[in-house]
Amino acid sequence: MDPSTSSVPDVLTIGRSGVDIYPLQIGVGLEEVTSFGKFVGGSPTNVAVAAARMGHSSAVITEVGDDPFGRFVRQEVARLGVDPRYVITNHDFLTPVTFCEIFPPDDFPLYFYRQPSAPDLQIRPADIPEDAVRGAKIFWLSVTGLSVEPTRSAHHRALDLRGRTPLTVLDLDYRPMFWENEQVAHTEVGRVLDRVDIVVGNKEECRIAVGETEPERAADALLERGVEIAVVKQGPLGTLAKTRDERVVVPVTPVQVCNGLGAGDSFGGALCHALLEGWDLAKAVSFASTAGAIVASRLECSTAMATEQEVLDLMAANPASAPRTEAL
Repeated sequence: MDPSTSSVPDVLTIGRSGVDIYPLQIGVGLEEVTSFGKFVGGSPTNVAVAAARMGHSSAVITEVGDDPFGRFVRQEVARLGVDPRYVITNHDFLTPVTFCEIFPPDDFPLYFYRQPSAPDLQIRPADIPEDAVRGAKIFWLSVTGLSVEPTRSAHHRALDLRGRTPLTVLDLDYRPMFWENEQVAHTEVGRVLDRVDIVVGNKEECRIAVGETEPERAADALLERGVEIAVVKQGPLGTLAKTRDERVVVPVTPVQVCNGLGAGDSFGGALCHALLEGWDLAKAVSFASTAGAIVASRLECSTAMATEQEVLDLMAANPASAPRTEAL
């Protein structure tokens, strides 16, 4: 879909962007790696890419540096189908880069180069595109944007504009290096829980948000805070999703894991697709989980995002991963 055909995107995300520098040698430390691949990165940016891959108009509100990597981000998101009009150039900070090490199946250390700050943490309330935020069918934000000023105020400005418009999704995406401490994170995340209707996070991220790691209690705590749909990722135990009326458990989709770092972003973009299609909760979460598994089986993140048909084909090939649903 040509992103220029709509002034208000189906999916609008806000937050991190940068360049992922991933080793092309798997199973060795960075000190031994001799070649790398360069990919656009940043979780909210990747979610926008994943939604575009599913055929939706999407855009990201972010900032990049006035440098070659910043120009790459702007060009690459456009190439991948994301409207770049809200990618702002910041002249004070360099575009961040992120390195990883790849030790399948479950060890993928990340090294963020974002000091003393990064452009995407400099988003200001005046940078928020008001009509796009109000009109997007889905508005997706990450808690990283709540970690410091001025981006914290920018996110609150966006939520003010959004009001209680569905669908507003909060990705708990907690990264300790962005925060002063856990208590600050708990407080700031708590300030927005009643302003979103869908929350997605893993058990540790739920602990930061609501003080619960046991999936059922974490989901219930999120619902008690005003969330309409709570999605708790449980790693190898699959995904739990709850509303006040329904409980869904989705087993993992078996794949040969290459790099698990992009799975959550693929999950997010696929969940956006399912919500826009109006699918029921069981199919939506199963589809998102399977999309995440596909990207986990590939090296890169943004350029690895799956099409709808790829995901549906893998779901059909794995009937054992079908969701289990019960009414509450």
